[in-house]
Formats: sequence, C-alpha cells, structure tokens
Amino acid sequence: MTIQTTDSTGEGAVRTAAAPGAPEPDRLPLARQQDVRRWLREFVRRNPGRISAMLALFGLALVAELVGPRLLGYLVESVQKDTTVHRVDLVALAFVAVLAAQAVLSGFARAQTTLLGEKVLAETRESFVRRVMRLPLGTVESVGTGDLLSRATSDVDRLNEGIRLAMPRILLAAVTLALTVVAMLLTSPLLSLVLITGLPFAVLSTRWYRPRATSGYERLLADEADVLASTHETVRGAASVEALGLARRRTARHGAAVGRVVGHRRRITWLQTVWYPSLDLSTMIPMALTLLAGGAAYRQGWAGLAEITAMMLYIQGLNGPLVELLSWTDELQVGNAALRRILGVERLPVERAQDGAVPDGRRIRLRDVRFGYEEGREVLHGIDLEIAPGERIAVVGTSGAGKSTLGKLLAGVHHPTTGVLEIGGAAVTAMSVETLRREVALVTQENHVFAGSVRGNLTLPEKPHEQDGGNGPGGARGSVPRDGSWSDDELWAALETVGLADWVRALPEGLDTGIATGNVDVSPAVAQQLALARLLLADPHTLVLDEATALMDTTASRQVERSMAALLEGRSVISIVHRLDSVQDADRIAVMDGGRIVEIGSHRELLALDGAYARLWSSWSAAARI
Repeated sequence: MTIQTTDSTGEGAVRTAAAPGAPEPDRLPLARQQDVRRWLREFVRRNPGRISAMLALFGLALVAELVGPRLLGYLVESVQKDTTVHRVDLVALAFVAVLAAQAVLSGFARAQTTLLGEKVLAETRESFVRRVMRLPLGTVESVGTGDLLSRATSDVDRLNEGIRLAMPRILLAAVTLALTVVAMLLTSPLLSLVLITGLPFAVLSTRWYRPRATSGYERLLADEADVLASTHETVRGAASVEALGLARRRTARHGAAVGRVVGHRRRITWLQTVWYPSLDLSTMIPMALTLLAGGAAYRQGWAGLAEITAMMLYIQGLNGPLVELLSWTDELQVGNAALRRILGVERLPVERAQDGAVPDGRRIRLRDVRFGYEEGREVLHGIDLEIAPGERIAVVGTSGAGKSTLGKLLAGVHHPTTGVLEIGGAAVTAMSVETLRREVALVTQENHVFAGSVRGNLTLPEKPHEQDGGNGPGGARGSVPRDGSWSDDELWAALETVGLADWVRALPEGLDTGIATGNVDVSPAVAQQLALARLLLADPHTLVLDEATALMDTTASRQVERSMAALLEGRSVISIVHRLDSVQDADRIAVMDGGRIVEIGSHRELLALDGAYARLWSSWSAAARI
C-alpha cells in the first residue's frame, strides 16, 4: 500500500513538508571520518580477491612500463657505439613486446576496477534504499526528497568513480612515482639530486590548494542536492505552481540554487588554475636542470648517453603520475564527501523493530495530544478525541487549522510531542511500524504507481499472518495460502471491489501487464483505485482519508468515491475534509480551529449550536450556489 502526505495551498504545496506550521526541509547529517574509515575497512574485507587481482595486474603493468625507458636508453647507446643491426632489431622488438604487455595488463586491470566499481555501486544503492525504507515517515518528510535523491544517485555515482577510477589510479601513480625514483637512483644517483628542486612547487601548492578545495567540494555537493530538490519539488507540484501563479518564484528559486553551484565550480576551477601549473613546474624545472647537469656529467665521464637518456625519460614520465596522484586524490576527496553524505543516513534513527506493543481492540483514544514540527512552535494544542470501532468522523476547519497534521498523527507519520495516542489500549509510540501499518493507513490525493506489472503494484503489502483476522477480499485470513503469496483470486477480488477489474482485463497481459513504463497510461483515478486495492489487501481496520479525490475532475472523483465506498465498509474512518459536500454522512464532525477541536457532534447538532461549524457550512453553501 502507499502512504503519502500532501496538504495546504500556496507554495507550501510544492514542498516536501507541506502541512501548516511545518518548517523548511532539514539537511541530512554527514557521517564522521571514522565512519568512512570503517566502511573502507569493511569494503576491503568483503572484496580481497578482486582488490588483490586489480593491484597485481596494475603492478605488472607498471613494471612493464618502467622497463621501456631503460630499453630505449640502451638502444640509443647501442646505436652511438655502432652496434649491429641484429642487436638493434632485438632491442626494438623487446621494446615493442614490453609496450604490448603493458597495454594488455593495463586493460585487464581496468576491467577488474570497473567490475569492482559496479559492485560497489549496486551494493551502496541497495543498502541506502534499505536504510531509507526503515526511516520514520516524519524523518523522510523533514529532510526533503531532493537531499535523499541526490545521495542515492549523484553521490553514489561519485563514490563509484572514486572506487573505479580514483583509487586504482592513485595507487598506480604512487607506486609509479616510487619505482621511478628508485629506477633513477639506480641509473644515476648524481643526476637524481635534481628532483629536490621540484619538491617546493608540489608540496607548497598542494598544501595551499587541498583544504580550500575540500570545503568547496562539500558545499558543491550540498548545493547540487538543493538543485535536485528544487527540480523535483517544482515538477511534483506543477499543478499547484501553475494554479497559484508561482512559476516566476519557483524559477527564481531554482536559478539561485543553480547559481550557487556555478559559483562553487568557478571557485574550484580558479583554485586549479593556480595548482596545476605549480605541479607542472615541479617536473619541468628538474628536467631543465637534468639537461644542464647531464651535459656536464657526460663531458666529465660521470654518465653515459644511456643513463642521461633514461633519466630524461624518467623525469618526463614523473609529470604524469605526479599530476594523476594529486588530481585523483582531489577526485577522491569528492568521493569522500559523497561517502560521508551517503553514510550520514546511517546516523538517523530507524523505525521500531517488529517487537512492540500489540493493540487489544480497535478503539482510538487521544488524550491531551500536542505536537509541533519544531521545538517551541506547537501546531496542535491539547487534542482530546475518542473514536469507536467502525465510527466515521469528519475533521473540518479553515486552512491551517491543523486537520492534516492531526491525520498524520493518527496514521503514525508523526508522533505526539506530549500526550497519549492509543489504539486498542496500546500507545502508538510503543508499537512496531509493521503493527501500526496493519492498524491504520493514510490515503491522500497522491498515490504512486510503481514501474512494473499490475500484479507487482497490487502485491506490495505484506500478506497478513493467518492468525490476524480481517476484512480482506479473500475472506477470513485463516484461508491464506501457507506460502505467503497472494493468489490470483484474491487479487481479482480486490480489483472487483474497487471497480478496476474490467480495466485490468482489457490490458494485453492482464495482471502481468507492465504499467507506468510509457506503454500503458495510468490516469489519476486508476492510480487511486490501484492504491485502494492495495489497501483492501493490506486490510487495515482504520483509514485516514486526507481529501483523497481533491485533485480529480468530477467524473474521476465519483468513480474513486464509488470504489472507496466498498473499502470503507466495516472500518473506522477519519476523513480530513476541505469541502463539506460529504460531511453529512459522518457519524460525528470534529471542527478544528487554531490547532484545537472546538466543536464535535453530528451535522444537525452542530448546526443547532450556531457556532464555528454553522459559519463554515453557511459559507460553503453560499459558495457552492454560485
């Protein structure tokens, strides 16, 4: 079944937390560096074979790469000493063989890193989604979907790049630098001293660049999440944006978010325009000095052409690994920032485990319930309400009175700040989320259709246990198959109940037809009916309806209301009502104002009071006649 939240008008309608009084979405926390190190240790522990194979292949490729300059230097010296053509050919063939071996070994090494990176990509995303699915709905609302989406998509992609590209290249560059320096020392210890002249350019520029770039990347990722959030919220709330004339405001907000990202990128690019030339100088200056010192050493007989040629090639070859080492270390900083964002979700508390209080009955009782989205700002003030099993209650009031917030508390999206909310004598805060979802479900005007088959969309609810009684379409729950799967008869019964069976029969493959994939159009009314069929299968005893047909046209609204009538039979119903056309059918009507229930009674009783409800009814009736 789907549980979603939406309420309010105005710009709040396109925000994640849209209820009156709700704050702007919070940012998810960042993981600590010790969490990152723990993750890396676990990553190495889980993948020792592939990591070892990758390092071995890169090491062999590196050895082949270092042999090349030495062979080329030997070839130059052999030509200078008038060696035979046969020897030159042998050295040239050996050089070509070394290059070929280096290319093959590098290809296999890159293949291993790609496989490793894709494995990390899949495991990280799966772990992230599993964790997010265990978060309380109130937490998901408060942080905003944009931040969650960016961490599950772009941040995971950056982590994948860090694992697949940055880590092996850093290791390869570091080993290349170390072995190249060793090779230089073995070739000519005297000429190797010129390397010292390049160290200040590499060390000082990197110490200047690194802290500035790291903080810049962290701000960049955070602001990129804001861009994604702005895009998602604007698209999701497009109808409200258009209806309320908010297009210019949303465009300005999105433009500001993009501008911050561009500013961070421009700042990082400027830092790199200073850093990269300094890295080039760290090898260019030693190369120039090697030419001068090499010429003097050759005249004095301290070095031959083979040594000087090899040294020039080695120093020239240092520039690539040095720049790669430091630049990919820079990329690894981006991966580190991304990993801190991904692992930050682990710091959020998850919903309760399966063990918890079990209701004894279906009576709902609220005693002095208070709630605020943030400390010091209460939205609900001292709510007292009792709902008998099977009772239908309509909650009415002006915009911002707290109706939807009350509905979210009843559905367990949020928990009371103070006071007691009980179902069957058990406090909602003491129940496991699985128990609570079986007891109460929230139905809104927005319901998601998942890409997949009709069957896949219907069987999202977990099948109730045999001992749980219920009102499900398959009859008593004791007849549920032992394998825990939904039978076709049960699915068709649910579709028949909500009036959607004929629509599904008309599809090419019936229950197994793919929907939400571009092939089959799913209208808002059909999406709502699918959600109602899911709820019928899940069989909660209490439904909280938050204006479930408000966004539909009249025809679709009547179609869904007919489907809903079958679902409501035998269940407790709390209807959050913004239009008063259906409140007369309720057993009782609760009138909210300023976060309090100011009146409660039947339609006739409240009209006789001539109070808040009477004024609402009079105002609505006058508007309906126009």
